[in-house]
Amino acid sequence: MFRYLLNKIFYAGLTLLGVVTVIFFLFTVLPGDPAKMMLGQNQTAEQVEAVKKKYGFDKPLSTQYFYYLNDLSFVSFHSTQSEDYTYLDENKYDALKLFSIGETNLALKWPYLRESFAKQGKKVSQVIGETLPNTFVLAIAAIIIAIILGLILGVISALKQDTWLDKSIQVLSTLGMSVPSFFSAILFAWVFGYVLHRYTNLEMTGSLYELDDFGERMTIQWKNLILPAIVLGIRPLAVVIQLMRNSLLEVMSQDYIRTARAKGLSEFNVIKRHAVKNALNPVVTAISGWFASMLAGAVFVEYIFGWNGLGKEIVNALNTLDLPVIMGSVLLIAVIFITINILVDVIYAWLDPRVKLS
Repeated sequence: MFRYLLNKIFYAGLTLLGVVTVIFFLFTVLPGDPAKMMLGQNQTAEQVEAVKKKYGFDKPLSTQYFYYLNDLSFVSFHSTQSEDYTYLDENKYDALKLFSIGETNLALKWPYLRESFAKQGKKVSQVIGETLPNTFVLAIAAIIIAIILGLILGVISALKQDTWLDKSIQVLSTLGMSVPSFFSAILFAWVFGYVLHRYTNLEMTGSLYELDDFGERMTIQWKNLILPAIVLGIRPLAVVIQLMRNSLLEVMSQDYIRTARAKGLSEFNVIKRHAVKNALNPVVTAISGWFASMLAGAVFVEYIFGWNGLGKEIVNALNTLDLPVIMGSVLLIAVIFITINILVDVIYAWLDPRVKLS
């Protein structure tokens, strides 16, 4: 198991390096001069030069790439010269100095995602830290809805194969996969937040934390989670239903199911103890991918419902060309996606003993 995990982590590291490289060159080369983006329309030549020197934009592209990798690394090299970009400034890096070699300090630190262009002086890690918890709450609520309803409806659909109930569930499932999330968000917000507001008491927009009527303190509004969680969970719900139905039908035709029935087990116990567990493998794989993609797919849902999460922050960053926030957010989503895939591989091997850890 330990060797298996090391192998997975090694390839995950290579994948992450590729993602970092693509992110850096995509957002550094294509958009234009980042110093001018930070300063806006009324910048002077002196201001542009000062910003370029402060953030290392005056260096060759290869050097800037090394700086970016150095910022993201847990163990990094820093200059002892205060005018250098990589100077070990405590206000810039949350670092622990290990030792010095000549004019270079070796330090242990958290990855530095740099500072926001639009919110000058504020670290990208702070921006993400303020919005990511809301997105996690939304994604977890959506995936819980998708798992519970998806497994139940998938099992019912399989057991009632080719009946009107099965066909109805399949129609709803197909519709859920085909409707874009932004359209579902607008439709649900209008119907349940506006047309039926007097019955549902739900709002068209709103986040998890809101100021009270007196504007004095933040209060949790759990009801604002209902509509965006349902909308975000519609597509994974449809996928779980289809996968669970097809997988369960395949498992129910296996020899060991017939053997279990021949031993006198009730149909409920056959399904509960033998069929469902073995049918979960493709569902677990799909859920892992959908949970990670929800962090990216929540962009439209959060923006339409006014949910103050990472997705909405990414939209705001795109509108203001806040490149560090975009880069940091995309990189974080990639890390989460890779981590979840590793965990799912381990869970998959546990669910199915036929999968070898190699």
